[in-house]
Amino acid sequence: MSNGSFPPEPGRRGGTLAIVLAALIPACFAGWLLWSSVGGAKDDGAGGAGGTGAPTTSSTSSPPPPSSGASGASGASGASGAPSPSGDVPGEASGKTLKGKVVVIDPGHNPHNRDHPSQISRSVDIGTEEKECDTTGTATNSGYPEASFTLDVARRARTLLEARGATVRFTQDGDRPYGPCVDERAEIGNKAHADAVVSVHADGAAAGERGFHVILPKSVRGGGADTSAITVPSRHLGERLLDRFERATGSEPAQYIGDGSGLDVRGDLGGLNLSTVPKVFIECGNMRDSQDAAELTDAAWRGRAARGIAQGITDFLNE
Repeated sequence: MSNGSFPPEPGRRGGTLAIVLAALIPACFAGWLLWSSVGGAKDDGAGGAGGTGAPTTSSTSSPPPPSSGASGASGASGASGAPSPSGDVPGEASGKTLKGKVVVIDPGHNPHNRDHPSQISRSVDIGTEEKECDTTGTATNSGYPEASFTLDVARRARTLLEARGATVRFTQDGDRPYGPCVDERAEIGNKAHADAVVSVHADGAAAGERGFHVILPKSVRGGGADTSAITVPSRHLGERLLDRFERATGSEPAQYIGDGSGLDVRGDLGGLNLSTVPKVFIECGNMRDSQDAAELTDAAWRGRAARGIAQGITDFLNE
């Protein structure tokens, strides 16, 4: 007991405690009311019914931008510096559902075409003229075939699109002795009533010519060809594909085609002339240029190419 004071008598001590409690209880109750009226503790952006306080993630949220100095060789997102699995650009919407949509992917050429020269060299009607059934495609100077490239990228894109709910069909999956011919490739998309068809290729231009481009159908009529109903939607598909492919891969549109926009309109391709559904070709790069070939032969880059193609199709089908 400090200051020489004496302890309080038992009765006085109990009275003092009662007075203190009587003052504290209303104050605590008032504080609780104030806390409740403003919704309690900060919820860090949580939403939705139930008030759980757990953070929610929007289905259209995008990953953070990749580190500028990291290697993309692994093809993973995040610290590796590679694009996200969806091929999205930071700040933009990710892949939306494609349930109920039918996508046909046409892997250019066939790995077995070279074993059937007479069959693939026969002429077929493409509406405006006759052309050979198919070709072997091109290859890099080191011998990596276009047909192997197109199948690999197509299979990767199929996985991504099916994960989003799309029904994906191929014109060939390396499971045919040769072909199909260009007229049959178009017919496969038509019979599937496809919402979008993309034919995957790589170019065989001169060394030094770099970049990718998307081929759109020209408005043509003749024989069995009539593209008047698909030129506009095909252009929309091609524009979405161009944008997403460039963003996902970092490649630039080819300057050796047309006006350098990355879009080329042609009326001499049976796969486009005979299509009755929106369809485009994408030439993913030039296999005869050493710099482009280094990318085309890299598995991680092909993964990014597939993501760009899948996201372009997704954007088009969600317009």
